[in-house]
Amino acid sequence: MQPETLISLTPFDLALAAGLVLAVAALSWRLRLDIGRRMLIASLRSTLQLLLLGLVLKTLFHSSHPGLVAALATLMLGVAGYEVMARQKHPLRGFWGFGTGTVSMFLSSFSITLLALLTVLQPTPWYTPQYAIPLLGMLLGNTMTGIAVALDNLTRQTVDKRQQIEARLALGQTAADAIGDIRRDALRAGLIPIVNSMATAGIVSLPGMMTGQILAGSPPMEAAKYQLLILFLIAAGTGFGSVVAVMVASHRLFDVRARLRRDRLRN
Repeated sequence: MQPETLISLTPFDLALAAGLVLAVAALSWRLRLDIGRRMLIASLRSTLQLLLLGLVLKTLFHSSHPGLVAALATLMLGVAGYEVMARQKHPLRGFWGFGTGTVSMFLSSFSITLLALLTVLQPTPWYTPQYAIPLLGMLLGNTMTGIAVALDNLTRQTVDKRQQIEARLALGQTAADAIGDIRRDALRAGLIPIVNSMATAGIVSLPGMMTGQILAGSPPMEAAKYQLLILFLIAAGTGFGSVVAVMVASHRLFDVRARLRRDRLRN
């Protein structure tokens, strides 16, 4: 049996789906949940961003210029770094608030994407945007979530447990020991989303990439193999990125004399 061709969506199809979001926003307003406005703004943002991305990728796929690929990848990294900072209640002040998450994602997501392109997928050329951009986007999106959760957990607990940390320092513990349990809790929190995703994949949920490939007509087993590859890469990116981010941020919370510096966090 031959796979069916991809079913094209019309503007009416998308409008019908968007109407469901409007219904949820109206329900939120009726129940006074104070989330409807943000949901509508997020829906509008996603619509504009995805349509714009579609136009950009259409041009990029035709040219395959490495400079354009690098420019789009850099833009994606910068926005992801900003989102990591914006999702924290007490981000680090100054450049460190933006730089910690950005550098962590660069060291993890970019290196793992490069490894996958050069050793696993091996497209010609290796920076072919059809493979490089979607792969980097999936890694950045999921790594961003893990790093944001880990950093928010770290800074929140540091503020809440300041007296406990300072008491440990007064008793002679090093800065690493005084904040060690908080750091471990933050790393566990950052890794929980991807662990849950892997544990329920194929039983509770059908992951997005596999679903998209099946809808596009790919054989289910081939789609499953690609999804496994993506899950493993995301897990590695989230793990390495969260460790780097938490280690850098926790080091930044102390001065050279191992004194806790809460003033390095935004209130």
